[in-house]
Amino acid sequence: METVMHAPSGWRPRLDRWLGSAPVHNSLIALILLNAVILGLETSPSLMAAWGSWLSAADRAILAVFVIEIALRLYVNRLAYFRDPWNVFDFVVVAIALVPASGPLAVLRALRILRVLRLITLVPSMRRVVGGLLSALPGLGSVMGIICIIFYVAAVIATKLFAADFPALFGDLGRSAFTLFQVMTLEGWAMEVVRPVMAVYPLSWIFFLVFILASTFTLLNLFIAVIVNAINQEGAEDRVDATAAEIARLREEIVALRSQLGGVRQPTSYTLRRR
Repeated sequence: METVMHAPSGWRPRLDRWLGSAPVHNSLIALILLNAVILGLETSPSLMAAWGSWLSAADRAILAVFVIEIALRLYVNRLAYFRDPWNVFDFVVVAIALVPASGPLAVLRALRILRVLRLITLVPSMRRVVGGLLSALPGLGSVMGIICIIFYVAAVIATKLFAADFPALFGDLGRSAFTLFQVMTLEGWAMEVVRPVMAVYPLSWIFFLVFILASTFTLLNLFIAVIVNAINQEGAEDRVDATAAEIARLREEIVALRSQLGGVRQPTSYTLRRR
């Protein structure tokens, strides 16, 4: 005999659907934005003197909503709630606000603004960007290794070439690396570094030009390429997950229909012939 799975029933599935509904989702986003405005207004002494009690009450009310929301999600998902890293992030951010901000823990009061970061978990595009950045870390580590090698080689060459006449810029390996970092960022590199050096070493522009091309334009563009590729892969994975979730939902509906049709007696061919 075929075993028929019944569709889930009870409070948890219905509560889960309600928490994932668009009105609840949009309301949470609005509360996070409102909370960010309130925390910004609390930095104004004049506003706190006039409206401090109201702002604090509104902040506590919004925090209470966040606590209730997470409690409901824990009720729905139980320990499975913590399997999602984004849920863990939300839980930690809200839990920090519940720690008594007095005595040695007074610094935690400033961390209430971290609640604004919950926007990342609620807005799919932001979550996709952050996920792409995290997945790009291994590739970025390789790019950082190449940059470090180029910096080390260039710093050694610059120290040996320019240390005698420009000790403040290239007196040792550390100073050379810092000066080359300034050159890489293109912040005052021409007037503060390159032109004074060229006054003594006219052909030094070749060294700096090669270094800028290698560090600034090539490797930084490689940074961007690695990040963009990781974000695109993250988006593709999200589309696959959405498709899988839709297929799972359709299967549940089919199971529910089968369970409903199972209680209805279907007419047999013998019955049809008698009719």
